[in-house]
Amino acid sequence: MAADETSTPTTAEREGILERAWLDGTEVALDLAVAEVADWVAESGSIVVLTGAGISTDSGIPDFRGRHGVWTRDPEAEKASTISHYLSSPEVRKVAWRRRLTSPARSARPNAGHLALVELERQGRLDTLVTQNTDGLHLLAGTSPERLVEVHGSARGVMCVDCDDRADMRVALDRVEAGEEDPACRSCGGILKSTTVLFGESLDPADIDAAGEAAERCDLVLAVGTTLNVFPAAHVPRVAQRAGARLAIVNGGPTDADDGADAVLRGSISDILPRLVAGPA
Repeated sequence: MAADETSTPTTAEREGILERAWLDGTEVALDLAVAEVADWVAESGSIVVLTGAGISTDSGIPDFRGRHGVWTRDPEAEKASTISHYLSSPEVRKVAWRRRLTSPARSARPNAGHLALVELERQGRLDTLVTQNTDGLHLLAGTSPERLVEVHGSARGVMCVDCDDRADMRVALDRVEAGEEDPACRSCGGILKSTTVLFGESLDPADIDAAGEAAERCDLVLAVGTTLNVFPAAHVPRVAQRAGARLAIVNGGPTDADDGADAVLRGSISDILPRLVAGPA
């Protein structure tokens, strides 16, 4: 390259992510691993994808415990995600509503990683997409609701904890913008919260069952943007491997399942995932 030429940096370069890859525990060049896993994708008839916060960082939504994570920068923010604190403290709720107003998730759009999974579904290879994310970007990208399991719920809805009345989150946020610091349910006066599952709440057993059943029948799991240390979602790859499926991990950093994975691709998700779905070169 001539001295005055420049190239556009990859997402991995911009974020300082060290690109590395392993196949069956042996470190290899990232391009080689991408080509191998792309072959697995092309050969698979039933793929389960598990996504975490890492797939949405390129959409401008920070993760939680990463270098620039929400809870890393502001440990107090975790209180608003804990049901006991949320229900017992009007001040915690007021802070939570202010954060929802300014959350980057409100204007975020799907990135190349989300769109790659829509293409995987279009190809007829996606069995189920299990996501730990609550940002709703998979649905915005075009993933079919019947193939999506949002195990931690969705931040795009609001519900009353007393009467279970539900509405679009925009309805409640309009009230906050109009001056209501802690809007109450207009049906019964109860406390409103997002339709996410907060710490201390139970997950929907039907969602857990659907994720587990999909894991048992698939032949390949792609774990994308998750450190695989939050359960029960982290059981999905383990269940699939016990049933004979391969596991490929795509993430910006180490995960708790790297040692047992068939492939580990470390780098930018929005750079790598579209290459896997595009098929063999």
